[in-house]
Amino acid sequence: MPADMRYEGAVLQFRGANMQAINWNDLRFILATSRGGTLAAAARLLGVDDTTVARRLAALQKAIGGRLYQRLADGRLQLTAAGDRAALQAERTEREIGLLGAALSGEEDAVAGTVRITSVPIIVNRILVPAAPILAKRHPALRLELVGEARDLSLTRREADLALRLARPRTGGAKVIARRVGRMRYEVYAAATYSVREASELPWIAYDEAMAHLPQAQWIAARIARDEEMALLRVNDAEGVLEAVAAGLGRSLLPSLIADRDPRLRRVGPRQRSPALNRELWLLAHRELRTLRRIEAVVTWIEEVAPR
Repeated sequence: MPADMRYEGAVLQFRGANMQAINWNDLRFILATSRGGTLAAAARLLGVDDTTVARRLAALQKAIGGRLYQRLADGRLQLTAAGDRAALQAERTEREIGLLGAALSGEEDAVAGTVRITSVPIIVNRILVPAAPILAKRHPALRLELVGEARDLSLTRREADLALRLARPRTGGAKVIARRVGRMRYEVYAAATYSVREASELPWIAYDEAMAHLPQAQWIAARIARDEEMALLRVNDAEGVLEAVAAGLGRSLLPSLIADRDPRLRRVGPRQRSPALNRELWLLAHRELRTLRRIEAVVTWIEEVAPR
C-alpha cells in the first residue's frame, strides 16, 4: 500500500440530511474502486480481499445515504455522479495527506502514487511500455497502469487519469484538458524478407468495416479501390496489421516510429519528405487532477517520448 494511503485518522465532515462523518480510511475504498474499476482490482490496490472492499463500500453508501456506484453486466463498477464527486474529493484528500507526509519527512519533491494511462494497444505496447524504465528510474515510488483499449476510456468517469488519443477530442467539456503532444507519421511497409520490387506488388492488408472510420483504414481503402486489388486479409487493430505485415501476408500502412524499429519490416518505396499519412497525438487529463505531482511527472515523460 502506498505511503499516502496509510493515513487513517483524517475525518471529512460532509453536511446534509442523514449524513455522518466519513473517515478517510473509508473514503479511500471509493477512490480505489474508481481507479481499479472492479472489486478485485480495488482489493489489489488496497492490499485487502474483495469481501472487505464490498463491505466498506456498502458502509460508505450507508453513511452518505446514497448510491456511489452501480455494477455493470461485465462485472465492472461504474461510479454514479455522487461517486464521482466522492472520488474527486478523495483524490484531493489523498494529495493533501501526501503533501503533509512529504513535508514531515523532508521529501517535499517526492512523486508517488498510481497513474492510469489509456491509449490504443499499439501505442501502449510499442511506445509507452519500452519507455517505462525511464519513468521508473526517475520516480521509483510512482506506479504506472497502462491500459491498451481500442475504445475511449472516460476520464470524467475516472476510468483513467490520462489518455493518449490519435485525434482531437470531441467530448469531455470543461472537465478535461487536452493538448497536442506529437504526431504519428505513417508509411507503407512490408516484410523485410521481400525485395523492394516484390514488396510493392504484394496485396494490401486492410481494416475490417468496424474500423472503416480510421484515417489509415480510409487511406488503404482508397488504394484498393484505385488499383482494383483485393485485400487478402482484414483485421480490426493496428497490432494485427503490423504482425500480418511482418508475417509476409501483404503490405500496409504503419506508424513509422514503430515500424522503423522493427527489423522484420521494410519501408516500401522511396523515403518522402511528407509521410503518406499524418495523425495528431493528443494528451487528455482531468482538470481536477492535472496539478497533482504524479500526474505532472507522467505528463512530462509522455511529452518526452511522444513521436514528433
